[in-house]
Amino acid sequence: MIPGGAEAALVGIGLRAPHAAEILATRPPVGWLEVHTENYLGGGPAPRALERIRRQYPIALHGVGLSLGSAEGLDRRHLARVVDLARRIDPMLVSEHLSWSIAGGAYLNHLLPLPYTEESLGLVAAHVTEAQEAFGRPLLVENPSSYLRFRDSTIPEPDFLAELARRTGCLLLCDLNNVFVSCRNFDEDPGAYLDRLPPAAVGEIHLAGHSRNEADGRVILIDDHGSRVSDDVWALYERALERFGPRPTLIEWDTDLPALAVLLDEARRAGTVLARSRAGGGARDLAA
Repeated sequence: MIPGGAEAALVGIGLRAPHAAEILATRPPVGWLEVHTENYLGGGPAPRALERIRRQYPIALHGVGLSLGSAEGLDRRHLARVVDLARRIDPMLVSEHLSWSIAGGAYLNHLLPLPYTEESLGLVAAHVTEAQEAFGRPLLVENPSSYLRFRDSTIPEPDFLAELARRTGCLLLCDLNNVFVSCRNFDEDPGAYLDRLPPAAVGEIHLAGHSRNEADGRVILIDDHGSRVSDDVWALYERALERFGPRPTLIEWDTDLPALAVLLDEARRAGTVLARSRAGGGARDLAA
């Protein structure tokens, strides 16, 4: 079992198709499950399985297709399909990425970065507000992993996210692996990044693995979600809990998918860190 009682309810894992039948059969001790929204917008066995699983576990929807940073505006047909799924599933959380993925009506299979400027901030804020009005609830916006910086960017990423939350009332999905990857790729301090986020706006935390790749004589970290959480990211998680308090925490794993037992082992470790943080008195209350 995941230790810690209340901590167990805060720890989730990503639900991936190869594990769905095993989860339904064994009901493992995990607090909640997250699914990629776009995998469940059509018919067929996947949505039917999700309907059964949601009777056993709280579900979070994590989308990749709203394209909040698109200059062309939100695809209202896609938004309506996501809203319909949310009404049927009644998820505990609905999240999206700070990125864009639509150009000229074509969907690109990437979460592309955007410059952090006053203009883009206003654009994203308008799209987040539109989405939240459609959902009738706050949206959680996830920080990206970064491998380049736009010359025109004038706002540091954590400040951009903080101001987005202030303007729209959205919450932030703080992906700690993305924070670590981005900061290390640009020789910045991931702890200082966390210190610039408003604790009350952080509604969820993601933990995942990354890989190391050498390019032009320099090591680049890649957010590939294909391994266990690194010791550096676990340490950053402890720091995040000290600043933000206990938050719903997801173990995210998408490539080189392991046995379900491996995900559950990572979840147990997250529960242990949560319990230790609460026992040490360093964590704030969820309402902080």
